[in-house]
Amino acid sequence: MLRATSAFSRLAVPARRALLPIADGLGGMTRHARALPDFLICGAQRSGTTSLFKALNLHPAATGPVLRKGVHYFDTGHHNGLDWYRSHFPLRNGLRARWGRPLIRVFESSPYYLFHPLAAERIARELPQAKVVVILRDPVERAYSAHAHETARGFETEPFARAIELEDRRLSGAEERLIADPTHYSHSHQHHGYVARGNYVDQLIRMEHHLGRERMHVVDYADLFDGTSRALEEIVRFLGLPPASMEPPGRHNARKRAMMPEPLRAELTSRFAENDARLALWWGRTPSWCR
Repeated sequence: MLRATSAFSRLAVPARRALLPIADGLGGMTRHARALPDFLICGAQRSGTTSLFKALNLHPAATGPVLRKGVHYFDTGHHNGLDWYRSHFPLRNGLRARWGRPLIRVFESSPYYLFHPLAAERIARELPQAKVVVILRDPVERAYSAHAHETARGFETEPFARAIELEDRRLSGAEERLIADPTHYSHSHQHHGYVARGNYVDQLIRMEHHLGRERMHVVDYADLFDGTSRALEEIVRFLGLPPASMEPPGRHNARKRAMMPEPLRAELTSRFAENDARLALWWGRTPSWCR
């Protein structure tokens, strides 16, 4: 089954989508024999999570969910229950160390986990041993990239400058409602948080409160994509995976877009300055975009 999972991950997207109902049906029938993740890629959105997922999925001792990058259980799918979540992962029997092969670790990547106000608490409670990896990108570039991404997916209709103006109104009260009612869903909180998602430090502090700093590894986007495999090798060591020859991660899901107007870039840079300073203190290093 593990070999099948690996083969599925190399299929073209339309083929994977066509096979999803079959895989989901089989997963549901065998859910009690399936594994839960050993680690998660939790975000940030538009910060290279797909590239990291693909790179780690090539490691001989790691595998993702069947036919998916992420399951979104700890954010939008939590109402489905832990058995539903388990049904998306490989069978435990196929993960055992055997014939000189190491134990296979299971993971997924859902970048909304970092931003959703209940995800960290849920992860801590239901995956008490799991580690998490977070990638941080220049929040101005992240916001602009996220807008292009949401526009292409049909979730955004406003130009970037107008979407930034509307953000406070769109997100007003959303986090409070998500906390008060765990079944609540906010479209704008998931898709329109361009500035809010870039205020990284409060999201990391929340995650640290529930998981502990020792279970978190934070990597700078610039280091991950510097053309070497050094940042990827550090992630592999943190996760406790055996050493393996790893190619530098490629860039995936990049979207062409016009240059951001400089006055708007300067305004956003100023808006993020205080949070970036707090982030540097928490992280113990200066983020690449502040140097």
